[in-house]
Formats: sequence, C-alpha cells, structure tokens
Amino acid sequence: MKETEGIIFDYGGTLDSRGDHWSEVIWRAYVSERAEVTRKAFREAYVHAERALEREQCIGPQDTFLEVMRKKIGLQLDYLDIYTPELHEAIGRRCYDSARECVAESAVTLRRLAEDYPLAIVSNFYGNLRAVLADFGVSHLFRAVIDSGETGIRKPDPEIFRVGLRALGITDPGKVLVVGDSVDKDILPAHSLGCRTALLPGVQWDASRPAPQLPEETAILQSLSNLAEIHIEF
Repeated sequence: MKETEGIIFDYGGTLDSRGDHWSEVIWRAYVSERAEVTRKAFREAYVHAERALEREQCIGPQDTFLEVMRKKIGLQLDYLDIYTPELHEAIGRRCYDSARECVAESAVTLRRLAEDYPLAIVSNFYGNLRAVLADFGVSHLFRAVIDSGETGIRKPDPEIFRVGLRALGITDPGKVLVVGDSVDKDILPAHSLGCRTALLPGVQWDASRPAPQLPEETAILQSLSNLAEIHIEF
C-alpha cells in the first residue's frame, strides 16, 4: 500500500463537535437553556442566520468562535422573536464551551499525528478560521489552513482539496488521507481526486435523507482518536 504522506482534516463538525452537524449542537444549547422554540422553527432560523452571515459578511478575520456564535445566535433569536441579552449570551457561551472542549479532545490525537505527518485543514468557513484555531491553541499543529472564506472555493468543489494538496506539497493524492464528517462535502470530493478517506459519522442536518453511497475503501471512525490506530493500515 502507498505510504501516507499527509492528512487533511475538515474543521466544523469534525474537530469541534465529534461528527455532529453544528445545527444539532446549537439546538442542544437551545434545549438546555429552555428556549421556547420548536425544532422546525429553529431549523428555519438556522438557515436564515447562515444566509444572512454569508450575505452581509459580518464576520471579520479576527473574530473568535465566541464572536461567531454571538453573531449567529443573535440573528437566530431575532428571527424567532425571542431575543433577550441573557438568552443570547447563554446559548452563545454554551456553544463556544462545547467547541473548545471538543477541539481540546481532538488536539490529543492531532499532536500525536503531527509528529509523523504534515497536517492541513480544508473547511467551509467564514474567513476567520485561523483566528478560531489560534484562540483554541491548535493553529501550530497545521502546516496549512484552507478556509473557503479566503479562497472563494467551497466544498463540495474538489478544487478546494487540490488547494490543500498543493499547500502540503504532495503531488500524489493517493498518499493523502482526508478526514471529515460529511459524505457529500468531504468524502466524495476527496475520493474523486484519488485521496484516501475516513468518515467521522455523527448527527447530520437531515437524518431522513437517503445517505449517499460511501466509497468501500473509506474507514469509519468511532472517534477521532481511532486515527492513531487505523492510519497505519492505509
């Protein structure tokens, strides 16, 4: 088998939430704070906020994840007409603390892997992923950070993974392992380039939607820590 020469990670949903889509993480925060909103209304507010953030480009390159959450949750609560300063801060802080905990957990595995492989991130984000990683204390573990908000290329376009390969200086995609939580946005585009793939499954945006066909060679991870054991098999 080809020797692994580098590893590319997705960020959101992979390193910061144990495979769960961020709508699920935020919804759990709403429930914990006893926000008076239905799941259906929340999903509408989530979509509204995501579109508003993209349209208005109100997230700056130096914003930490706490600032992202504050802006996102504020838009959601306004849309739901249940905004209070206390609820806004409580939900935003709960989400931030959850991400910080998950990234710290992921960092244990990342540090082990970084001893043997160059690591990169390829992520759909807001142009501030470097600030987020610095705030969480893990930016030094990655040779390259490819943020769709900076490149103008978004998954599932395979080109963003090509950018990641070039940033790692690896010309043979078959020598790179791509790790993500989304079959559509991570596994299939990376596999189309010839990369090896590993899926960290969790609660996705639409669990009722038929799952796309997963390439047979894709490894299924129980947790990110599994990489430390299974990566040698690729």
